[in-house]
Amino acid sequence: MKRMNLLAGSLGLGLVLACSQFTPVVRAQTPSQDPRAQPQPDQQKGRTFVGQVVKARNGQFALLTDKQAGKGFFLDDQEKAKQFEGQYVKVIGTLDVASNLIHVTDIKAA
Repeated sequence: MKRMNLLAGSLGLGLVLACSQFTPVVRAQTPSQDPRAQPQPDQQKGRTFVGQVVKARNGQFALLTDKQAGKGFFLDDQEKAKQFEGQYVKVIGTLDVASNLIHVTDIKAA
C-alpha cells in the first residue's frame, strides 16, 4: 500500500514538473506594446462595404452585409445613414473591429 502511494505521489509530482516546463510566460504589456492597440492595415485605409442600411433594434443605423445570417456593422455617421434607410449602398470607411463600427467616409447608393 505504501509503495502504491509513493508511486502515485511520484507520478503526480512528475506530472506537475512536466507541465510547468511548458507553461508560457505571461508578461505585462504597455498599451504601446500591445499589438491589438496598433491600427491594423484594414483600419488605416478606407475599405468599401456593400449592404443594406437598416435601423437596428437599439435605434442605430447599421449596414446589413449578410441578410441570411443577420450580420453587419454599425455606422458612426447616423445622419448620412438615415438618408439611405432601406436602400442598398456602398460605404467607404474604416472598420473598428473591437466595436463592430464603420467610421464612415462616404455612402453612395449601390
